[in-house]
Amino acid sequence: MKTLTFIAITLLAGAIAGAILATINQGIVEPYIDAAIDIENQNAIAAGELFDPTEYANYRIWQKGGEIAAGTILGMSLGSLFGIVFAYARPSIPGSNNKKKALIVAGIMWLVLFLIPALKYPANPPAVGDPETIYYRQTLYIAFLAVSGFSALGLAFVYRKMGSMQSKKILVPGVYAAIMIAAFVGMPPNPDEITAPMDLVNTFRVASAFTMSLFWAMLGLILGAFWDRLKPHETARIRVA
Repeated sequence: MKTLTFIAITLLAGAIAGAILATINQGIVEPYIDAAIDIENQNAIAAGELFDPTEYANYRIWQKGGEIAAGTILGMSLGSLFGIVFAYARPSIPGSNNKKKALIVAGIMWLVLFLIPALKYPANPPAVGDPETIYYRQTLYIAFLAVSGFSALGLAFVYRKMGSMQSKKILVPGVYAAIMIAAFVGMPPNPDEITAPMDLVNTFRVASAFTMSLFWAMLGLILGAFWDRLKPHETARIRVA
C-alpha cells in the first residue's frame, strides 16, 4: 500500500465531495432552513421577544459562508472513514474497475450511516424542536447511528471469515436487519412534537436526503477514479541495477 498516496486521495476525494455538497445545499436545502427560522422568528415576535433583523441577517450570511468550509471538513472526515473501509473491502467487492467497486461500498455506507438512521430519526430543520432537548435528541441519533455502523462493521468481518459459504449472503444481512429492527423498536422516539408545517418539514427531509445521497455517490466516484489512476494498493517496485 502506498500510504501517502492513499491518505492524499482519500482526503482529497472527501474534501471535493464535501465542498460540492455544501455548495449544492446553498440552493436546495438552505431555503427550507430560512423558511423554518422565519417561522420561529415570527413566533418570537408574536410572544413579545426582542428581535433584531439586521443581526439575524448578518448571522445567516456568516453561517452560509462557513458552510463551504464545514462541508469540506465533514467530507474529509467521512472520506477518511470511507477510504479505510474501501481499502479493506476492495478485494472482495465485485466490479470491473475501482469506480464501480467504490460506488458499491458508498451505497452500503449510505444505507448504514444515513438512510437507516434517518428512518428512525428523520432530519428536521434547525428551528424545529425544543432547544432544551437538543442534546438528548443528538444522543439518540448518535446512539442509533453507532448501533448501525458498528453492527455493519462487525458483520463485515464475519462475512469475510465465512469464506465461500453461500449462506453468508442471506445470513449476514439477516442478522444486521434483526439487530436494526430491535434497535428501531427498542430505542425511544424523538421526544419533540413537530409544530412547523409538515409540508415544510417533509420537503426539507427530501431535499436533505437528495443532497446526502448525491454526496455519497460523488465520494464513491471520485475516490474510485483516483484509485484507478494512482493505484495506491500497489507496492512500489525496487529495481536492482
